[in-house]
Amino acid sequence: MQPFLSYTFKNGVSLNANTETPYDWRHEQGTVPVNGLVSKVLKIGKQPVSLALGGKYFAEAPDGGPEWGIRVVVTFLFPKK
Repeated sequence: MQPFLSYTFKNGVSLNANTETPYDWRHEQGTVPVNGLVSKVLKIGKQPVSLALGGKYFAEAPDGGPEWGIRVVVTFLFPKK
């Protein structure tokens, strides 16, 4: 499950928030990071790309697990013409 919220401004900048719930069934432990991202759609040459940078806070993690993290996302876009 990966619920998300996203708001896109007219200039191509988006504010995004999501959470995800990965679980290790073998060790019976999981994490629940809450992610916040700022992204921008732009062109590199002729190629449309979405670039995003954000942080994550681990609302739930096993003992010794992470508390904070950084997320960098590059998405190549292939719109239909």
